[in-house]
Amino acid sequence: MAKSEFSFKGAVELKAALTAKKVSAVELAQDAIDRIERHDGKVNAICVRDFDRALSAAREADAALARGERKPLLGLPVTVKESFNIAGLPTTWGWTPQKDFKPAEDALSISRVKNAGGVILGKTNVPVGLGDWQSYNDIYGTTNNPYDLGRTPGGSSGGSSAALAAGYGPLSLGSDIGGSLRVPAFHCGVYAHKPTYNLCPTRGHTPPPFPAIPMERDMAVIGPMARSAADLTLLLDVMAGPDPLDLGVGYRLALPDARHSGLKEFRLLVIDSHPLLPANAEIRGAIEALAGRLTGAGASVARESPLFPDFREASRLYMRMLMGFLGAFFPPDILAGARAGAAHLSAEDKSLAAERLRGMTSSHQAWVFDEGARAGLRAQWRQLFRTFDAVICPIMPTPAYPHDHSPEQEKRRINIDGKDHVYPDQLAWPGIATLTGLPATAVPLGLSKDGLPVGVQIIGPFLEDRTPLRLAELIEREFGGFTPPKMFDD
Repeated sequence: MAKSEFSFKGAVELKAALTAKKVSAVELAQDAIDRIERHDGKVNAICVRDFDRALSAAREADAALARGERKPLLGLPVTVKESFNIAGLPTTWGWTPQKDFKPAEDALSISRVKNAGGVILGKTNVPVGLGDWQSYNDIYGTTNNPYDLGRTPGGSSGGSSAALAAGYGPLSLGSDIGGSLRVPAFHCGVYAHKPTYNLCPTRGHTPPPFPAIPMERDMAVIGPMARSAADLTLLLDVMAGPDPLDLGVGYRLALPDARHSGLKEFRLLVIDSHPLLPANAEIRGAIEALAGRLTGAGASVARESPLFPDFREASRLYMRMLMGFLGAFFPPDILAGARAGAAHLSAEDKSLAAERLRGMTSSHQAWVFDEGARAGLRAQWRQLFRTFDAVICPIMPTPAYPHDHSPEQEKRRINIDGKDHVYPDQLAWPGIATLTGLPATAVPLGLSKDGLPVGVQIIGPFLEDRTPLRLAELIEREFGGFTPPKMFDD
């Protein structure tokens, strides 16, 4: 069966087609289902299928459209990262002991998607505990990159990025603390937006079997993924806004408009190097080409600024604070080993691996001092954004790499221009935005010489999410965006 003309269209475009009665919601859902059944044996992006309820929701959407109803996502197919609670479907986070856990109610974000008319097809695969940039577990197996099945699709929202690249609907929901929205979007050539911290309430994006209650998880966010930049805003506007059980009692969301509407007005800082973790030649070349085209389009582009925070210290602080949070959930034997390792660190060891060990074993007092340092960094970013509207930089140092499921990530290596680097050190690039809770939009920039996606992230000011999103739309419009993988040309 050949792909339909709608298989790789964006959500905004499909929404217009539904309104104009050029296609029905049932046809869109069935097209995505057919593609999943045809291709997902190779990709393994959709780990939990919910096709019967999806087709029922699509029929209801068609009836609503016929009555003249209009909702933001009415009739649009959506996939959801496995880590979100959906009533009646398993939520495991890849943990085998939780393979039979089924929540009784939807996550708040899922309720909002359903209320907006979204047609949920099923759940997408994740790494165990959402703790890797590769998406595999013993329950659902390994998800492959649609551009090269022997390579990672990224993680931890790897199933969502692979689903989008393979044409399984135009929208997906993911989450991010170590780049888990932006990294898979980068590796699969699609778009993602890491919202400002706490912009989208996370109730129900909860490790099983814990109760779905309002809770802040330091630096962790949920957000939208799509094949087109404008679609990110469409889904973000549905997901965003305070949880009515806590902050929503007294607060309402009022995001400011984007700072500018056209490329000529944007003041941009473009960064392609990191003193602790370089980006490879292909990534730097793609950024250089983008910078040249932005300059040619009239944007103001700077390549350095004394206002930019110290990359070394910011990356070290992020490693400590990230592992201070994640390490709280590690098993006792892992923590005991970390304490033993940290006890033998010299004060002069400032490697990122050393900072991760320190974070896993840090005292509350140490965390409080680190929190003060983070507040200072936020002040530096605020100062920078008085001069610049956005920062453009890498998401990861290389395109997608071959699957590596060796159990100890600290012993894995990533090759950058012929030199091996410690695998978890890649956290340094996505951590730039994560540490201070800034919004960041992942934007594809085409394919490498090996046919693998490359791209960048656009970091914007705190709670000014519409600024990087608008810039992403302008870049897509001027220079092109998503390129479908060749294996899905049928």
